[in-house]
Amino acid sequence: MDDRNVVQSVYQQLLMTWNDQNARGMADLFAEEGEMIGFDGSQAIGPEEIFAHLDPIFKDHPTAQFVSIVKDVTFLTSETAVLRASAGMVPRGQTEINASANAHQTLILVQRADHWRIHLFQNTPAQFHGRPELVEQMTAELNAASTNSL
Repeated sequence: MDDRNVVQSVYQQLLMTWNDQNARGMADLFAEEGEMIGFDGSQAIGPEEIFAHLDPIFKDHPTAQFVSIVKDVTFLTSETAVLRASAGMVPRGQTEINASANAHQTLILVQRADHWRIHLFQNTPAQFHGRPELVEQMTAELNAASTNSL
């Protein structure tokens, strides 16, 4: 498997562990200095802090499931990659994406000892203030992708 596919695989694992509400599995995808910046701006640094942040969320809330479309993977060096994706969330028990939770997701990944780890995961709201047609366009694209992923 080439590095581009491996990088995308790490991203898919990130979403899968979120969808499975697996805080330990998600945290373990991060490098020791890895950072997660959530949709609400919350920040956690390092696998243990990320685990401590996610575990109570997953225990107390039936989190919506991510669907996504990878937009680009760029290698800054042979050991550093940036992945950009569009993501939507489908509340549990529903089939439609909640357009108010659409996001742009950015990952910076680093290769350490033949393993790719997440250095930064940022989940930025895609609200497109004053441009509802862009929200609708993104939601339609994600809905089309979600028929294959959930």
